[in-house]
Amino acid sequence: MPAETVAAAPSGLAWSVADSSRLYGLEAWGDPYFTVSSRGHVIVQPRGERGGSLDLVELVQELRGRNLSLPLLIRFDDILEDRLERLHGAFERAIAQYGYAGRYQGVFPVKCNQQRHVVEQLVESGRQWHFGLEAGSKAELLIALSLVNDPQALLICNGYKDQRYIETAILARRLGRQPVVVIEQADEVERIINASRDLGAAPLIGIRAKLATRSTGRWGSSVGEKAKFGLSVPDLLATVEALRAADLLGELRLLHFHVGSQINDIAVLKDALQEAGQIYAALTRLGAPMGYLDVGGGLGVDYDGSRTATAASKNYSLQNYANDVVATVRECCDGAGIAVPTLVSESGRALASHFSVLVFDVLGASGLPGAVPAASGEEALILRNLRDTHAAIEAVASTDPAAIALALERLQEAWNDALKFKDDAMAAFRLGYLGLPERGLAEQLTWACCQAIAERLALLPPETPIPQELRTLPAALASTYYANLSVFRSAPDTWAIDQLFPVMPLQRLHERPGRLGSFADLTCDSDGKLARFIDRGQVKTLLELHPLRSGEPYWIGLFLAGAYQEVMGNLHNLFGSTDAVHIRLAPGGGYRVDHVVRGDTNAEVLQAMEHDPQLLLERLRMASETAIAQGQLGISDARRLMDHLETSLRQTTYLQAR
Repeated sequence: MPAETVAAAPSGLAWSVADSSRLYGLEAWGDPYFTVSSRGHVIVQPRGERGGSLDLVELVQELRGRNLSLPLLIRFDDILEDRLERLHGAFERAIAQYGYAGRYQGVFPVKCNQQRHVVEQLVESGRQWHFGLEAGSKAELLIALSLVNDPQALLICNGYKDQRYIETAILARRLGRQPVVVIEQADEVERIINASRDLGAAPLIGIRAKLATRSTGRWGSSVGEKAKFGLSVPDLLATVEALRAADLLGELRLLHFHVGSQINDIAVLKDALQEAGQIYAALTRLGAPMGYLDVGGGLGVDYDGSRTATAASKNYSLQNYANDVVATVRECCDGAGIAVPTLVSESGRALASHFSVLVFDVLGASGLPGAVPAASGEEALILRNLRDTHAAIEAVASTDPAAIALALERLQEAWNDALKFKDDAMAAFRLGYLGLPERGLAEQLTWACCQAIAERLALLPPETPIPQELRTLPAALASTYYANLSVFRSAPDTWAIDQLFPVMPLQRLHERPGRLGSFADLTCDSDGKLARFIDRGQVKTLLELHPLRSGEPYWIGLFLAGAYQEVMGNLHNLFGSTDAVHIRLAPGGGYRVDHVVRGDTNAEVLQAMEHDPQLLLERLRMASETAIAQGQLGISDARRLMDHLETSLRQTTYLQAR
């Protein structure tokens, strides 16, 4: 059902946690890490089906007791480790199934999540497989060189490279590291040759090929003849000859390609592998020793749980992916009569997305008034007409199957009348015949009619053909839920590229969500909102939510956002990073807090913009002294003001619960 015609769940039917799981797609995108308890709370299973779980609501409550504030980024290191194990397990099964004579050796692209504890955890957990890192800048190369001390682990050096970058990689090889400098631009060849000559040593060399194969996903334009990185076939052949002339062809060990992030269609990967396999064989015949084939990134994440070839999903499993890589490369090498290479992938999104959950609280909600205001004295005819229309709607019984057609006819007629009377009221107001209070009553009565119709439509069987105009009424009544977060900081892809992430309440999932709404963030920007949600392979602009209860928190989780979102945010309105915590299951049950990473304070974000917090305070102190001297501000109030300002500098940039 299109987003503009979405309807809230029928209020007259029973509701269960299974209904919530289906409604929010949790049973699909959450498998095997997230589910719902009988209490209506989201449950985290960091090790999947291997056992161990945490109640996410109880966890948030306890973390707040540790003086951690919402919004809060919760990283489950067990999930990160589990993703790594599943990736290697899939390739090991594929290698055994197809009798592949080589092995698999992965690397993590640091750009996906540069947070120290994340990268350290991946390196440590991947040590048994000689898991390495991929760097795309000098700073990322420094991270990789300092963390990876396994002489068998690969350090794939991508991105633009100057002379110092290349020399660093060459010298690092003498430290027992295994950096592979991947040639992505034709002019990098000469810099590699010069650096090798000057240092009397050479790096391991790779070549990134521009493939003709194009991806069908959002990042399909990043490959092909106009791709930002990679060598065309003529440039590739010229590079081989240049390396041969410089006596460096013996260091050419790796072929790299990339067909785009979040590959949604497995057929694209198969085509790319066949093309790359032929290039790899040709390089071998040209005299390069080779040995590694890097299939790049692109292993997709099923954000919406639909398992389809859409932008927010993929039509293959992890095992399908590994099988196709192994089988296709073996077929190409067998046909060419050459040894199979060690397979390398740069999976980032598929490793990091699941392990991080952003939890934020709802500060309040606004919506259209649906209650019928009481009459006070004699009212204008237009208002009486609207009240009569509302009474006619209330008298419609839509639950009798035999009377559904008649009920729909009457509801449509009543809605037409309500709109006409409202238009009459607006015209009378513009002409001065109706006052502002009467105009307000007319608007309120119109929305009360809308609410009454929507309630009766919700009682109809799901298969009932409802007129288009009436189907839009629940959406027209939707509320705006005010969220304590900045989407620009914590979920920038939702704003920049319309990326879909699963978003849902963490509690009350045993209750029917009786409202439709979207989220507005704290920034003073109309784009600061979450208004696109997953819907079984489609997109909806409104999410089923619960009415807020006074004095009771309402927590929302944004899931599968551990890749890129944590490192790509900005300081819009000077909202900084959130508090973050690393959670790991404890032996015997429960959990332990491995790391706490405090979010930016107001002082820190001010300094990032080159403001001096102490100078700002001093200016305000002087202004308060002037106000005291002029009798405009008491000494106690001035002290309170300065205390607030000094405390604010030490606090998080987000709103405080107390």
